[in-house]
Amino acid sequence: MHILLTGGTGLIGRQLCRRWLTQGHRLTVWSRRPEKVAKLCGAQVRGISRLEEVGPEPVDAVINLAGAPIVDRPWTHRRKALLWSSRISLTETLLAWLESREQKPQVLISGSAVGWYGDGGERVLTEVSPPVSEDFASQLCIAWEETAQRAEAMGIRVVLIRTGLVLSAEGGFLSRLLLPFKLALGGPIGSGRQWMPWIHINDQIALIDFLLNQNGVSGPYNACAPKPVRNREFAKTLGSVLHRPAIVPIPAFALRVGLGELSLLLLGGQRATPTRLLAAGFIFQFTDLRAALDDLSSHL
Repeated sequence: MHILLTGGTGLIGRQLCRRWLTQGHRLTVWSRRPEKVAKLCGAQVRGISRLEEVGPEPVDAVINLAGAPIVDRPWTHRRKALLWSSRISLTETLLAWLESREQKPQVLISGSAVGWYGDGGERVLTEVSPPVSEDFASQLCIAWEETAQRAEAMGIRVVLIRTGLVLSAEGGFLSRLLLPFKLALGGPIGSGRQWMPWIHINDQIALIDFLLNQNGVSGPYNACAPKPVRNREFAKTLGSVLHRPAIVPIPAFALRVGLGELSLLLLGGQRATPTRLLAAGFIFQFTDLRAALDDLSSHL
């Protein structure tokens, strides 16, 4: 299978490339830094800077994961514009290229996040749940999904991956917490009651591969473990795994002052469940947070 990836040099993209290379697939990564693709993704992975470089060779599947990091810095007007263009504008460019091709791929798997729902409070959120609030992160995900779904008009199967908080020793959400927790400065955020839909990186990669090969599946899938936890429990468990106390709270007002609108993403949460994945027969390797963190701990 020939697979084209956007965001292939990111945390999830790199792991997907490793998995699919071992399965014998041909991989092409569309990147702003194509010269670094082989080093980051594997020597056999081809990096391109323009979609036209794919040429006439058929593409069987497209994995669209590109997007600037959403929690790296406060959401100024300029940052919001970058977050929007790196997802929606890039996906529109991808769709225009797909439209121009005589032979279309069979499937487009496009990124999204559980932030699609907004701050869900205590509601249990399945894939049929509507958005419950419309903050910027929710609007961003909604627009990203709606753009990707336009590929269905071309006869392409579209799968939307609403990813939770990915736990990995190689970067992402967990890496940002390690320093304060190792310094015994970690603890709950705000009230600590907000729900955290987490997923081990191994399960994230496995479920994307699973959905790629399930010809009958389409639409949104919550990519998170079956047992979300509250922020307070997450902090306590991470502290225990690192053999550090986790009792230093981060006050909500301090986050609001320091991060502005971005603080809504940290103070809110989603009690999301992977209902459609489980119904499709996907089996999670990690359903317990402690087991997931223990698995990663030797590399943290």
